[in-house]
Amino acid sequence: MPDATPVRRSSLRQQIADALRDEVLTGRLQAGRHFTVKEIAELYGVSATPVREALVDLAAQGLLDLEQHRGFQVRRFSHDDFRSMVEARTLLTDGIFQRTLVEGVREQDPAALASVRRRAEAAARAAVAGELDILIGHDMRFWREVTALCGNAHVVEFMDRIRAHTWVYSVPLLRRQPSVAGLCWSGHVELAMAMDEPDPHTVRRIIGEYHAHSLALMDKLARS
Repeated sequence: MPDATPVRRSSLRQQIADALRDEVLTGRLQAGRHFTVKEIAELYGVSATPVREALVDLAAQGLLDLEQHRGFQVRRFSHDDFRSMVEARTLLTDGIFQRTLVEGVREQDPAALASVRRRAEAAARAAVAGELDILIGHDMRFWREVTALCGNAHVVEFMDRIRAHTWVYSVPLLRRQPSVAGLCWSGHVELAMAMDEPDPHTVRRIIGEYHAHSLALMDKLARS
């Protein structure tokens, strides 16, 4: 278990959940890792109640499994799981861009699009530089903001869940590489620019390339 930063006493449940979620997404808490409520409570120096609530929240997000009489375990995802998640992500992404760009259901907020562009630039820089922890944070925020443009909070939550799961599977394979500089997809800026036009045809092409890249990369790393 990595060293923990002390957690403030306000909103303990959410803060603990956010901290542990970051540990899982970045692979510092690895798939299959077992731990108890008591262990986490002692780690952060807090009572058991907010820890138990935070762990239940993460289990509801599909990141942890509750083990009877043993505590919690970081969920393991198989390669078949990953391919299924990418398929689901593809279908969901197609629907989002159909709604926001092709059908023009709602006029996009310029401030929201500007924020998407900033996230895109930060994510692309991290991907090219091979800064995996930074990439994960900006990539998750980028797609959360992109999805939010469709105006449906349930879709945002579902997409965020799928993307978190794909990172949980991918990160251990990426960590085994000597360097991940230029290895992960870095087309965030190109996609943001196509959305800004808006150019649905180019958006579809970029999204297709993105999903194909994800599958090809993980297929290759899983085989090696």
